[in-house]
Amino acid sequence: MSHEKGNVCDEGRFKTLFRELSKDLHDFLYYKYGAGNHPADIVQEAFVKLWNNCKNVPPEKARAFLFTVANNQMLNELAKRKTALRYQDTVEAKRYTLESPEFAMEEEQYRQRLQAALESLTEDQRVTFMLNRVEGKKHQEIADMLGIGRKAVEKRIYTAYKIIREQLGDF
Repeated sequence: MSHEKGNVCDEGRFKTLFRELSKDLHDFLYYKYGAGNHPADIVQEAFVKLWNNCKNVPPEKARAFLFTVANNQMLNELAKRKTALRYQDTVEAKRYTLESPEFAMEEEQYRQRLQAALESLTEDQRVTFMLNRVEGKKHQEIADMLGIGRKAVEKRIYTAYKIIREQLGDF
C-alpha cells in the first residue's frame, strides 16, 4: 500500500484499502473472538466508520484505524451481550462413510483434544498460531498485522506448538 498524502475519501483508494485489508481484519477478529461473534459484521462496521471519517485518516494510518475500531467494536458488542469468550463447536452433519467406527471415534477424540489444546493457549498465542498455520501468514506479516516484533511472533508460535504437542501426547 502506498504512503500517499491526503485521506482515504477517494473511492478508488478506499476500495483498494478494503481489498487489501478486509481479509486480514476478518481473520484477526475470527481468531481472537471466534466465529460466533460475527467478525464479518464488525469488519463491515469498521469500514463504514473509516468512510465516515475518511477526511481525518491518512492512507498510511488506515490499517491501524481499522484494527483499533474493529477491536473496540467487538469488545463493545461482547460487553453488551455480557457473554464470556466462547468458541463455537462446529456442528458437523453426520457423515456416512466406509470408515470403521473405531477410526471415526479416534478421529473425534483427536478433534476434541486438538480443540481443547487450542483453547488452552493464551489469546495471543492462539491468534498468532492460527494466522500462521491456518491462514499461512509469514512471521513478518503477522508481526506487522499485530504491531509486535517478529521475535515475539516466533516465540508465540513456538510456545503454541510446544503446548499443543504436549496436550496431544500419543495421538
